[in-house]
Amino acid sequence: MRQISVKNVKIGDKNPLVLIAGPCVIESERLCLDTAKKIKDIAARYGIPYIFKSSFDKANRLSIDSYRGPGIKKGLEVLNKIKHKLNVPVLSDIHCQKDLLEAAKVLDIIQIPAFLCRQTDIVVAAAKTGKVINIKKGQFLAPWDILPIVKKIESTGNKSILITERGVCFGYNNLVSDFRSLGIMREFGYPVIYDATHSVQLPGGKGRVSGGQREFVAGLSRAAVAFGCDGLFLEVHPEPDKAACDGPNMIDLAQLQELLKQIKRIEKAL
Repeated sequence: MRQISVKNVKIGDKNPLVLIAGPCVIESERLCLDTAKKIKDIAARYGIPYIFKSSFDKANRLSIDSYRGPGIKKGLEVLNKIKHKLNVPVLSDIHCQKDLLEAAKVLDIIQIPAFLCRQTDIVVAAAKTGKVINIKKGQFLAPWDILPIVKKIESTGNKSILITERGVCFGYNNLVSDFRSLGIMREFGYPVIYDATHSVQLPGGKGRVSGGQREFVAGLSRAAVAFGCDGLFLEVHPEPDKAACDGPNMIDLAQLQELLKQIKRIEKAL
């Protein structure tokens, strides 16, 4: 498996499990800075490399009334402060090509959202920035369907690729995790991340907004690490029930330490 380097973090090729975590969307600079610092400190206790994640614009919300974030200008300012003040790599998702050049000036990892993972132009344009690209596997795709998308990125000469599993559609307003996908996609030669929080999302489950079952995040995280993955993707919030976006599937920051402790024990046992 190819090793992917992001600043001081090495992913895949028998390196330690990495954590990608943060609030779903940037709600405020203070909340993001405080949350990122606390997550970094907790991860450091267990020797887990950390990458901060939060979205500056969630353009894929179901309802026109849903909170999308502060936008690219303010959002990148927040991400840049976190990157330099805390010395951690930062990841965010992009939803249109016009944002790529500005986003690439700040982001260490550019994420292709699940709903856009088959859109050739945005995938190729993102790859041409030379940044590490994290492909979120669409919930409508089989694991082997991700290989042609990997090939699109490789066609630009960029081989800094991560693949993220986030569950697959299981009827209306529901997702299910098939852990075979982790093994299948790792055969493509790149690190595979398991997104435990989006895997418990109930898309559109509350009518105009998504629901979620965060009570299953810990169990699925443990199972994914035991099965074999190169990192965990967790959306974390100090008060998820008050979060502006995706609260039902985010985990409480207060629960993170125990989960990481368990995950590290599983990793060591393997």
